Amino acid sequence: MTAPCAIFDLDGTLAHTAPDLIGAVNDLLTDRNFPALPLSVAETTAGFGGKALIRAAFTYAGHEADEREVDALYHPFLDRYATRIADESHLYDGVIDTLDTLVGRGWIIGVCTNKPESLARSLLTELDVLHRFRALVGADTLPVRKPDPIALTTTIERCDAQINRSIMIGDTDTDLDTARNAGIPCILTRFGYSEIDVGTMGAEAVIDTFPEVINALETLRTNGA
Repeated sequence: MTAPCAIFDLDGTLAHTAPDLIGAVNDLLTDRNFPALPLSVAETTAGFGGKALIRAAFTYAGHEADEREVDALYHPFLDRYATRIADESHLYDGVIDTLDTLVGRGWIIGVCTNKPESLARSLLTELDVLHRFRALVGADTLPVRKPDPIALTTTIERCDAQINRSIMIGDTDTDLDTARNAGIPCILTRFGYSEIDVGTMGAEAVIDTFPEVINALETLRTNGA
């Protein structure tokens, strides 16, 4: 039987990245005299990408976000973020031990994120965890990104795994929608960056701490979800 496969989101699932994301946005907009965007705003926005954070900064400052301006600021934001990719970001408690336990039990693991691939690789390398994953698909790896199911199914294929033996782990409705669109189960984290209570979304499982993902995955596999 083909090995089971667990595909993880990155921001808000594997790692707490909001401090560096918010730092990059605030650095970028200091010359506009924008008030610093607080971490609490970033934590409910970071899962939706850099442009969402830029829009949030405009809104917080009481300005309407012109999409042309947001687009113009996006690459400078990425450049600033790249210079501080892991200054304050860190893996959630128990990530490395949990991933090693899953691999030891025969699970294949991969990452499917809406962070640009080069930044995702840089972050995971700095956090000393990239080598544990069989495959990584980022926002610009393919012509599509989450919640398009092709982003997820391609990650699974690059893991040499089967879709009907795979489970998605994420922190927002984007991850749940991606899993639903691909026809696979989804586990959501309560400690991530969702604006909505993940317990109301109808995921197959919800976890409060990262190590709980082991039992959640094994239960779903046993139940044939």
